[in-house]
Amino acid sequence: MIENSSQRQQIDQMLVSLSKSNFRSRFKLSNKDLEYINKKGMDTIRLHAYDFIGKRLAPAVIPNDGKQTPMRGHPVFIAQHATATCCRKCLYKWHGIMPGGKLSESQTKYVVDLIMEWIDKQLKY
Repeated sequence: MIENSSQRQQIDQMLVSLSKSNFRSRFKLSNKDLEYINKKGMDTIRLHAYDFIGKRLAPAVIPNDGKQTPMRGHPVFIAQHATATCCRKCLYKWHGIMPGGKLSESQTKYVVDLIMEWIDKQLKY
């Protein structure tokens, strides 16, 4: 959950920027994804996001960087592409987080909060 107004503002501004990207704005959750979220609940989806980010994005060295996030199969994967948190190259380009080092706890939290905020907005459409 977003803890302070500064982070809330940063995430809101990033979501606006991402929505202006022709590629990023194409990503939407399917009915199947929405059903899955409703069945599991947002707390479980957040846990999945932390797990995926911890294994696929946070390590300093990612052998298959750029190909580690599927384009479908879980709402978090869709959200990662929509929010440019799918690989370290996108994370650097869009969020200024340098590759080559393990993500810090605060960087991981930012990524998960961004993903969850995007998912929450999708639920409201």
